[in-house]
Amino acid sequence: MTEHPDAKIFLVDDDASVRDALAWLLRTRRLLSEGFDSAEAFLAEIDRWQREPNVPCCVLLDVRMPGMSGLALFEHLLTLPWQAAMPVIFLSGHADVPTAVAAVKRGAFDFCEKPFSDNALVDRVEQALTQSAQVLALRSVQRSVQQRLDSLTERERAVMDLVVAGLPNKLVADQLNISVRTVEVHRARVFDKMGVKSAVELANALRSP
Repeated sequence: MTEHPDAKIFLVDDDASVRDALAWLLRTRRLLSEGFDSAEAFLAEIDRWQREPNVPCCVLLDVRMPGMSGLALFEHLLTLPWQAAMPVIFLSGHADVPTAVAAVKRGAFDFCEKPFSDNALVDRVEQALTQSAQVLALRSVQRSVQQRLDSLTERERAVMDLVVAGLPNKLVADQLNISVRTVEVHRARVFDKMGVKSAVELANALRSP
């Protein structure tokens, strides 16, 4: 059984038979998919999204399609701030391999040359979904940290910065021209709002990538 039961794979290929075959293949691993017959159709779909995906996902993208090519779509996806949460695997014919390789160097997850090995393709899809899940988890942590930072007052931020820099309460008080007791109060509030119990935990939280 898949490790990503809530994941979704987007199939972007102008050939209906290819989309159907891929959808069937993915179902054998209990993976959900959604097909699009053009880059424009998929682009319209993601343009309707209000934010990044909320479940692990990836895109199986044909290189050559009428209208917008797969490569042009990929270039657009690279402009999205959350693109790393939606890895792209190119499906390429032999003549398109150099193009697909270049796309991988630009940040695509991988490419699979047609005709491809079913098991190898789905294995790469699973790996792409694992990456997507990791990116989404990291972005969730980053949002949580930012929300907590946003809840701090200006004085609390000033105290926090000096505490993280390793200054003891007395030096923090001297730097900010306030009493040690006031520093202790602000420090306690910072720890509470940031959900930490020590300066070390606080520094680690702020260093989260």
